[in-house]
Amino acid sequence: MKKLSERFEKILVTGGGGFIGNNFIRNIITRENIKIFNIDKINYSSDIHSLEEFSLKYCENYKFFKVDLFDFSKTKNVIEEICPDLIIHFAAESHVDRSINSPRDFLNSNIVGTFNLLEATRLFWKNLNSKNKSLFRFLHVSTDEVFGSLGDEGYFSENSLYKPSSPYSASKAASDHLVSGWYKTYGLPVITTNCSNNYGPWQYPEKLIPLTIKRILSNEKIPIYGNGLQKRDWLFVDDHIEALITILNKSEVGKKYCIGNGTDITNLELVKMICNLMDKKINPSKNSENLIEFVKDRLGHDYRYSIDSSLIRKELLWNPKYDINNGIQLTIKWFLNNKNWNKF
Repeated sequence: MKKLSERFEKILVTGGGGFIGNNFIRNIITRENIKIFNIDKINYSSDIHSLEEFSLKYCENYKFFKVDLFDFSKTKNVIEEICPDLIIHFAAESHVDRSINSPRDFLNSNIVGTFNLLEATRLFWKNLNSKNKSLFRFLHVSTDEVFGSLGDEGYFSENSLYKPSSPYSASKAASDHLVSGWYKTYGLPVITTNCSNNYGPWQYPEKLIPLTIKRILSNEKIPIYGNGLQKRDWLFVDDHIEALITILNKSEVGKKYCIGNGTDITNLELVKMICNLMDKKINPSKNSENLIEFVKDRLGHDYRYSIDSSLIRKELLWNPKYDINNGIQLTIKWFLNNKNWNKF
């Protein structure tokens, strides 16, 4: 595969302090000689220590700007200062529970923030010379949750209708539509991706997989919503990053790709898998499944997500390397080796 540095020299990443953005920067900056500029407002889940590590170790190729996309003026100014040839938009409030309790934060970040970024990008892009204008790309990273809920059959695809169920997914759906509108009206060279549930190293422990690992280590109850039979398609974060790199190297402007593993399991099955793997590694005589506690179901809880990623597999020849079993084992190993990580 061609490196991104053969096509792009300066990448602006939004939300690089978050889980997926953090992993993307780590991946790219350690294997390519490319300049990365990270803009992040820094909230409760941002990994500040990792940002400091980047700044010290890769000072020539990495720079951080504390910018909230809700502030249009600062967003516009930083884009003009950096002059990127690629913008990857990861920044988003993403935890469904928090969106139910504080929906305004999600509208401000995911809708207004995306609008401000698009407008600031458009104003920058339209003044580029013809060559740089044709090379420029804007990659919008979104979620499969914008499509709502599946029954026992079927899969989400690039042609799925939007039926968001929560303030979070509704705000992400709105951001997708904004990106589409800026492409069709202004010709902004965008690409959109919708991925399934990500997991892996550095994930904030309010999410199910790291939360389960943490609760087992502390011998605390592991909460599972409702009956635990909701199904999810789990994508190891490294596979997601490789998909994004493939898209940036091969995709045409205006395309949309759904990225997933293609298999789904219930939340209960997943938690039991983690319990069994953790017990084997730490204490074979323990039965961590006894820590499972069923709690009141989440409001508007979607039943099933699963992605048909045949388009990216056929057109761009991307395939995931990790199934749920080896991906979970790698994730558990990372968290066991990084118990002192400041978010854990």
